[in-house]
Amino acid sequence: MLPATSSDLHLPNTRPYFLWWTDLTVAQFRERLASPDPEARAYWMAALLREANSRDVWQFAQPDEIRSMFPKLLRYLGRSRAMWAFLLGIELPEWPPSEARHA
Repeated sequence: MLPATSSDLHLPNTRPYFLWWTDLTVAQFRERLASPDPEARAYWMAALLREANSRDVWQFAQPDEIRSMFPKLLRYLGRSRAMWAFLLGIELPEWPPSEARHA
């Protein structure tokens, strides 16, 4: 496994480069990843997957955790859906869901 792109991502008061649109620290980001609200957790996990260098993702999440959340992450992953399905060894579900396309 390659090292993280920045050792500062271990420091709670660091502002992660991949959260460019908001002013959160690593500690605040970790709180959001642990939110009791599954939709909030999915939003922030997908932001990590979508915006961070894949080397840095593993400082915040484990593969099994991402796999279990994947159905909720799909709506937030954008163009990175296929890449993460491939990296995690899971089948890429149809997106958007067929019921959403016929509504």
